[in-house]
Amino acid sequence: MKAIRRSGYGSPDVLEFTDVDTPVAGGDGVLVRIRAASLNQGDLDYLYGRPFLTRMGTGLRTPRHRGLGFDVAGQVEAVGAKASRFKPGDEVFGDLTQFGWGAFAEFACPPERAWALKPANLTFEEAATLPQAAIMALQSLRGGGRIRPGHRVLVNGASGSMGPFTVQIAKSFGAEVTAVDSREKLDMARSLGADHVIDYAQEDYTRSGQQYDWIVDVVGNRSILECRRALKPGGVYVMVGGSTRRIVGCLLLGPLLSLTGSRKMGFLWWKPFRKKDIVVLTELIEAGKVRPVIDRRYPLREVPAALRYLEAGHAKGKVVITVAAPAAAAARADESKQD
Repeated sequence: MKAIRRSGYGSPDVLEFTDVDTPVAGGDGVLVRIRAASLNQGDLDYLYGRPFLTRMGTGLRTPRHRGLGFDVAGQVEAVGAKASRFKPGDEVFGDLTQFGWGAFAEFACPPERAWALKPANLTFEEAATLPQAAIMALQSLRGGGRIRPGHRVLVNGASGSMGPFTVQIAKSFGAEVTAVDSREKLDMARSLGADHVIDYAQEDYTRSGQQYDWIVDVVGNRSILECRRALKPGGVYVMVGGSTRRIVGCLLLGPLLSLTGSRKMGFLWWKPFRKKDIVVLTELIEAGKVRPVIDRRYPLREVPAALRYLEAGHAKGKVVITVAAPAAAAARADESKQD
């Protein structure tokens, strides 16, 4: 099969589009023909091996796993003798975070717990956007309490990979949502239901005098003490991403600030692909309350270009990798021979 592999840590230049052995379904493994995958900031982190702390579980000098990519959707080809939840032909989506990664390939064969049935009203490309970004968005809005109708929610970084899901899920809970992002991305935030928008280059939400019941900080470009000013007493602040310095500051100060006042502040300890989250997310999607937003699509061989685009920070929504269906791939091969 064709797959993206890397020779070591580094830029997208270390990636190679190459032939590798197709995995075989054994035990509780489920072999899936991949139809689409999607990119996350984590792909860049593991590609470069930064911050250095990420290498503790992936290999200090060279990556333990040569593949890359977490989020995937496709069709079941075969199942192992101990797999009982799926059958050939099932359309599924999954998260390979705990199973050696490797979403940027034509096949994947992790244990069956890595997969869930694809929402019927989504394409493979749309389903591939869900496993990390949508579930992290859901978890960032459910820990530390409950959002009630009328609560004021601010999403800092509302129009990237995770932000659009966060805006829509918060709206589905009945919240009044304020979206913070760059000027060119604010129209998309409005189209997803944001009640208010803030251009971060023109206004610092931590100094506006406005306070919120819940803040989801996807980009982490303000200190936790600054963000505390924008949080109502009894409110919740959740940091999802940011620089190492910001994250460490949140990890150190968050528990202390939470103990010394009524505000709860901390870092999102993401729990990958929990069944109860998948159930809630699928219900929201099938009810039409949440829809994936895809910015760009790249074929499998162009994963390096897709990662460079994501790294530039201009993506409005998810960046998706498409993997051709067998018939389409064969047709292209015939055309190439005729040329």
